[in-house]
Amino acid sequence: MKISKQARRDGRQLFRACLSDGRLDDQRALQAVRAVTQRKPRGYVAILSHFQRLVRLEIARRTATIESATPLAPEFQAQVRAELVRRYGDGLNFIFTQNPALLGGIRAQVGGDVFDGSVSSRLRALQESF
Repeated sequence: MKISKQARRDGRQLFRACLSDGRLDDQRALQAVRAVTQRKPRGYVAILSHFQRLVRLEIARRTATIESATPLAPEFQAQVRAELVRRYGDGLNFIFTQNPALLGGIRAQVGGDVFDGSVSSRLRALQESF
């Protein structure tokens, strides 16, 4: 579906109205969607589609996924959390997963930023250097 400039503008304005202290407020977002679906302004489907895209991007930006080959000790998890909070601020959602393909080390992804300290990435870099 092609979204008009006006629908993008309205979706962005709706998204900004749902921010509280720079963070997305779930209750405001729910109320905003209800208000738009009740009023049904012209192009409301496109407005909500763009709003949904912005919400998904915001959630991805505030989600930290940490992969490791083996389960991380609680102390190390706390260190990783503290470092990521220091770098990105409060309000991050943390997901710790295991990925045996890493062989060792950890890989952290926050939004579009990836910090790869895994053994497999180092081996791949070494292989590419030859």
